[in-house]
Amino acid sequence: MTNAPAHPPADGPAAEFTLRDALDATRGWDDDTIQLDDELLEDDLDSDLDDDFESGYADDAAYDEWDETDPEELTVGAQELAERHALRRVASLRTELEDITEVEYRQLRLEKVVLVGVWTEGTVTDAENSMAELALLAETAGSEVLEAVFQRRQKPDPATYIGRGKVEAIREIVQATGADTVICDGELAPSQLRNLEDKIKVKVVDRTALILDIFAQHAKSKEGQAQVELAQLQYMKQRLRGWGGSLSRQAGGRAAGGEGIGGRGPGETKIETDRRRINTKIAKLRRELKEMRGTREVKRQSRRRNHIPSVAIAGYTNAGKSSLLNRLTDAGVLVEDSLFATLDPTTRRTTTSDGRVYTMSDTVGFVRHLPHDLVEAFRSTLEEVADSDLLLHVVDGSHPDPEGQIAAVRVVLAEIGATKVPEIIVINKADAADPLVISRLRAREPHSVVVSAKTGEGIVEALATIESELPRPQVEFDVLLPYERGDLVNRIHQEAEIGSMEHTGDGTLVVGRANADLAGELAAYAR
Repeated sequence: MTNAPAHPPADGPAAEFTLRDALDATRGWDDDTIQLDDELLEDDLDSDLDDDFESGYADDAAYDEWDETDPEELTVGAQELAERHALRRVASLRTELEDITEVEYRQLRLEKVVLVGVWTEGTVTDAENSMAELALLAETAGSEVLEAVFQRRQKPDPATYIGRGKVEAIREIVQATGADTVICDGELAPSQLRNLEDKIKVKVVDRTALILDIFAQHAKSKEGQAQVELAQLQYMKQRLRGWGGSLSRQAGGRAAGGEGIGGRGPGETKIETDRRRINTKIAKLRRELKEMRGTREVKRQSRRRNHIPSVAIAGYTNAGKSSLLNRLTDAGVLVEDSLFATLDPTTRRTTTSDGRVYTMSDTVGFVRHLPHDLVEAFRSTLEEVADSDLLLHVVDGSHPDPEGQIAAVRVVLAEIGATKVPEIIVINKADAADPLVISRLRAREPHSVVVSAKTGEGIVEALATIESELPRPQVEFDVLLPYERGDLVNRIHQEAEIGSMEHTGDGTLVVGRANADLAGELAAYAR
């Protein structure tokens, strides 16, 4: 069959047009040909398209496990992790888009940052570890680290933090790399922040603002969000800036536009209005947190009234606290290899091997130079640590500086008044840690256990240590309980420490130790 001519001959009638002839004429144009039968089936076309279609989105391989699992079967932590990764960040995005599939990700464009530090004390290794931690914080916040520099000084420059000469060098680095943000490894004064932005010509943030931004992304509960907002407002209040018209004053009195009698006073500047609104919002948040603190105190008093011991898990961020809680209690909380992955405290009820009930609580992670405003805002949450009966201090055994992590955590514990709580050092990530480092830590911290929350190594030993360190009941008892008082036998299992138990013809013979309240009820059946 020959191709139909583009135009009919001038001396003859026009050829009859058919769809089959037109399609057959295109056969051979492409390598992938479509074989036509008498009828063109839409289902065949759809299947061909499905086989050849490739998504323009990011690689979905890492997320297939969530698609294959029924959402109702996932734990709460797994669902939160899937939700957190539902919006993925892409590194290479340009304003001039060539692929329309990238439009969806424009709001998630990574910031390109340069890290700047001032080394005032310690060794070079300490300075490098601090900069590495700052890089992890920046990546957790959603940034792409392009360059990192630090300078040796006796103290930070009061005007520019890094000195006039180093400011010019940072400006050249920013221009050469195309960075849009500079992050300083320290808390900048308002004047330092303003001077750096004026000279470098890009946004400048400090370590405190970076940590607050991470907290704002990861806070889930109402109390956690209120605590983060309070800390952000306290930080922002001292760093308000006025630009141009923002420094204008409102007209005094009732005059419009500042004209006439009553309009000649100084009025109130825009920056003063902003500061007043921030103070009003801070007062409101503190009232709300006070009410939430009351609810938390009621739950704490209930546990005290029932003599239920409490164990608090604390430690450096990303040391594996949530993983350890999941391993010990099957809590199912979110676990992610990132800094400050979980902020909201989680409390789970569990039992010892002999049946005693106690609670275990996960708390927010600590970090070097944790912002003071953040500690104040989270004080009601951190009180769980100070009021606990036992503290599990989790340390990352695979970290380059685990001793520095222990020291940083103990600084925060002292600030919240938790130094008198009995402490067990839990050296986590034994599967990835250097045995020499573990030996060094155990020699420095004799009251410690080595575990791996990932593989389960040492968990049995850790549970035995926890049970031995839980507060013991003070009053001894020796009673013969009739069989109709099964309720007392149940309470003995849950609240008391049983020395021996024997079922006789007259009743249940129990010897052990109990709290004063339970011992008083058992006194009527004493032998």
